[in-house]
Amino acid sequence: MNHTPPRRLVIKLGTSVLTAGTDRLNRPYMVDLARQVAALRADGIQVALVSSGAIAAGKECLGAAPAQRVRASVPLKQMYAAVGQSRLMHLYEQLFEIYGLQVAQALLTRDDLRDRRRYLNARNTLTLCIERGIVPIINENDALVTAEIRVGDNDNLSALVAGLIDADLLLILTDIDGLYSADPRSDPQAHLLSEVPVIDDRIWEMAGGVGSVRGTGGMRTKIQAADLATRSGTSVVIASGAAPDVILRVARSEPIGTRFPSAVSHLESRKRWLLAETARHSQLVVDAGAAAALIRKGKSLLPAGIVEVTGTFESGQTVRIYSQDGHEIARGLTQYSADDVRLICGLRSSQIAEILGYDYGPEVVHRDDMVVLT
Repeated sequence: MNHTPPRRLVIKLGTSVLTAGTDRLNRPYMVDLARQVAALRADGIQVALVSSGAIAAGKECLGAAPAQRVRASVPLKQMYAAVGQSRLMHLYEQLFEIYGLQVAQALLTRDDLRDRRRYLNARNTLTLCIERGIVPIINENDALVTAEIRVGDNDNLSALVAGLIDADLLLILTDIDGLYSADPRSDPQAHLLSEVPVIDDRIWEMAGGVGSVRGTGGMRTKIQAADLATRSGTSVVIASGAAPDVILRVARSEPIGTRFPSAVSHLESRKRWLLAETARHSQLVVDAGAAAALIRKGKSLLPAGIVEVTGTFESGQTVRIYSQDGHEIARGLTQYSADDVRLICGLRSSQIAEILGYDYGPEVVHRDDMVVLT
């Protein structure tokens, strides 16, 4: 299958890729990474990196014990990240300078993506960098971030960044060739999937569990990232970081790794933000009639169609909308808090003011503030 070369590419680099499976950053690999990025830039392709490796760099600097023998506490990991982040960036700066490339550091948290103003600030800064030929190197702020505001892994962060900067392609480099039909370590019949047109239950079953001892993700987080990115209009390739010239080959659309074509054309900025900002545990369950109205008729969500409310959220937050069979069908900005929705769910819109003493409109989630996912 022929694919148009990307105009804008996000490359996600896991710790296992940057260390080549060791406990030290692999300098020769990083030099070759810079070479490939420089070649892309020469072809007019804009590039941003989402890079792990700060904790590994900190451990290397401080002479920490090998990863497989020590399970570090959160404060210890944050200390390693605080030491390693500047070391990692200094190394990137030196190696990319060999090829005449300037790099810039950006540390993000989920709060930077939840808040509309901060989201747009981040978008403008990163976009201006890549338009000026600067390569942004993005990571989560592991030295300071808390569980409540962290994205959780750089696979999902890379998908959010791809949506943030309107990337055409997200390349997730890992220590495996791509998505297999089964675990190749235990099933000799397992085969590599070259393309996944739709991420369905069968694909989630293939994703398996956690990854290597040096990383925070596994194939499941990569499928999560592919799901989010393709819904935002970005195609995804998962491939082995050890494959020769893998970045250049993916950019040339060579058949390597597993490709996930984008599910939609690029969404407008507001809808990409809705996907990025989602409160994980805030859910509305709707009846069959409301689900059909959202999916097939492009309607807003009214209180009459809501049958269940989960989590705590305020007016203006993004919530997940589920059908009664457990499938997520949409995400959108709610005009009412969780407590308010619990009081008005199942009722007619004309009853909102009578029950609450006020109303912000007849819709709980307006169509213009919603992204339908099915």
